This record gives sequence, structure tokens and C-alpha cells, in this order.
Amino acid sequence: MNARLIRPRGRGFLLLDSHPAGCARTVTDMWDIAVPAPRGTPRRRQVALVIGSSAGYGMAAAVAGLRHHGIDGVGLCLEQPPTDRRTATAGWYRTIAAADLAHEAGGDFFFVNGDAFADATKERVLDLIRDRFGGVDYLVYSVAAPRRTDPLTGRTHQSVIQPIGQAFETKTLDFGGAEPALREIRIEPATEQEIIDTIKVMGGEDWALWVDALVGRALARPGFTTVALSYVGSHLTSPIYREGTIGAAKAHLEETALTLNDRLGAIGGRALTAVNGGAVTQASTAIPGISLYTCLLRGVLGEDMRSPLAQSIEMWDGLTGVQDLALDGEGRLRLDRWELDPLVQERVTGRWDALTRETVGDLAATGWFREETLRLYGFAVPGVDYTRPVETDLPWPVTERPRQESTMNDPSPTGE
Repeated sequence: MNARLIRPRGRGFLLLDSHPAGCARTVTDMWDIAVPAPRGTPRRRQVALVIGSSAGYGMAAAVAGLRHHGIDGVGLCLEQPPTDRRTATAGWYRTIAAADLAHEAGGDFFFVNGDAFADATKERVLDLIRDRFGGVDYLVYSVAAPRRTDPLTGRTHQSVIQPIGQAFETKTLDFGGAEPALREIRIEPATEQEIIDTIKVMGGEDWALWVDALVGRALARPGFTTVALSYVGSHLTSPIYREGTIGAAKAHLEETALTLNDRLGAIGGRALTAVNGGAVTQASTAIPGISLYTCLLRGVLGEDMRSPLAQSIEMWDGLTGVQDLALDGEGRLRLDRWELDPLVQERVTGRWDALTRETVGDLAATGWFREETLRLYGFAVPGVDYTRPVETDLPWPVTERPRQESTMNDPSPTGE
């Protein structure tokens, strides 16, 4: 046992420790919101593989699938266990909570901790799917990683967050002090090699390897659907995001969807990307200017800003046929229409242009943003007593257990 009093330690967006009870409460709160979808004709429960299941949109997709549609399957993520000096990563504790909730509800869902890019991890996960479920209906790919080792060459590629072609100057928020400070930064353009490396890490190559592995081992069931999560964002952030190195990787991801769609046609399957809306995630806070933009977006929309969970519920409703897929002209599932509504963007742009060091607190929801970043680590979560010591040495959920009678909702009427 290792009960400790955990306080947020770190600088800016990066904290050294996570709060187990706070992380668990965030998952429980999501679970309570994602009420089961309306019951349909009882059919075989759908099986999903969610890659990147411990944080951000990946965790939201896992919880929405588990709770809202009663899926079975496997979640894959890469998290660090607790040590003598530090707690486990936040995703470690969130995964434990999600596994407990799924098990208590009678779900047959397992979480694997491993490097999604490694061949050994793919074999381990596919063996589990084969032995436990015999196949999979859905693959949700939500991976945001700083580096990737190519399994064919053994070379490690490092991603960068930089503009392409020319330097980019933008406003950003510095959360290092007592109060958020507005400042200007300049980011130099990426080299050709850095662009290539970022595409290798964050593009569609690994997604395609997962799909090919499932198809090659006959684990992709008839009608198999796979979706990779993407982002477009505002014209305000376009030079560093959609027109930058990350955008080049997202474009590759979307091109990969078209290629995979052709391959999956033989089994009646499909591949697409889902364009999510803005949110506070550990990945997004690392992108210059995104934190300021998200604060302004929240300042404009308030509670009408759609959470990753709400977007994930909409995604699953579309994938399972509960509602029509809201595809754009390029075949992408658009979950970001609320963000890119012209009126919303006009109002955000107006605030962006009016920003000064004196007005940032009035125009941007900086207090909300700071609390959201704390919640990524399990702090500032309502209902959690942070004055009490909490057990930090919690084990990873088991990856094998006997089958049990499900008490979760039946799958949607479109299930096989």
C-alpha cells in the first residue's frame, strides 16, 4: 500500500503526478453522461478495438462505445506505472476506472498496455481478439505520439509542430506564472526531413498496418468499419496546424482512408476519418496558439462547446446506424460543425483581433482552461477530497477473466 497526499506539481501544462481518485471520477462522470442507446432487436454484441484508449478523444470513444452502445473488445494505450517517486500517469488510473465500470456492467472489454507501433504489440492484441472474440467489427484509431519506430527499418522518427514554407508568428498564452500571460511567439518552418518524420509518426501508415493485420488474419468481420480521428480547426490556427507539419500528417491520414476504403470493399467494409472539434487534451496543449484559441472558443460558446464525449457518442451513433453519418464532400465524418460554424468563427476571430494583455482575462476563458488542464491529471475534479491521502500503487486491469452474463444494453438495431 502506498497512500499519499497528492498535490499538482509541475509547470504550465505538464504535471509530475496524477491523482488516482480524480482520474477515476472523470471516467465515472463520463460513464454517467453516456447513457445507453435505445434498445433494439437483440443481436450479437459488437466488438471494437480502440487504439489510444486512455486519454482525450480515444478515452471518450472507448467510454461512449462501452456505455452508450454496449460494445465488447479491446482498448490499447501506452501508460507508465507508479514508481517509488511518482504516481502512475493519468491514463493508467483512467484505464483502471474504465475497466472496472465495464466489468461491473457485465461488459467483455480488456485494456492492453503497449506500444501501438510495435509488431509485438499488434500480435499480442490480435491474439487476444482471436481467442476471446473471434473477430472485430470496428477499429477506432486515436494515436497522438511524439515519436515512432518504423517496424520495417528500425528507425525512430520524431514528430515536430512547425509551419511549412515560412516562419509563423502568433499569439499564445503562457501559463507558467500566477496568471496567464499573452505573448507573441515566432516558430521557424520545418525542414523537409522533419515533415517526412512527422508524417511517419502521425500519418496513416500505422493505421493501415493495423487494418492489414486484422484483414490478413481474417479478424475483420464482414462489414468491418475503421475510423481514424482527425482535426481541421480554425483559420486562426491553420498555419501551425492544418497547413503545418501536423496538417501534412492529417492529410496523409485522410489519403490513407481512401486507400483502405478500396481494400475493405472486398469484405463490405469501409474506412473513414472523423474530424473532431476543439477540446483541451494533453496533445492539444503542446501546440502553440491552440490554448489561446480554445480559450476564446469557450468564451464564445460557453456550455454549448461540445465535449469529446458528446462528439464520440455522435460518432458511434453514426457508425452503428442509429443516425446518418454526417459526411462532407471528401467522405470525412464531420463532428466539428459546431466549432466551424461561420458565426462562431466570426466571433472568435473578433476576440482574437481585440486581444491585449489587459483584455485577455475578459475575452478568453483562461480560468476554465486552467481547470481543464488540471483535470487531465485528475485535479480540480468536483466531488474529490484532495485533503485525504489516496492509494497510488494500483495494478493494471487484468487482461483475462471468465465470461459473464451481460447486463449492459443490447447493441443497436444495426448490429449483425
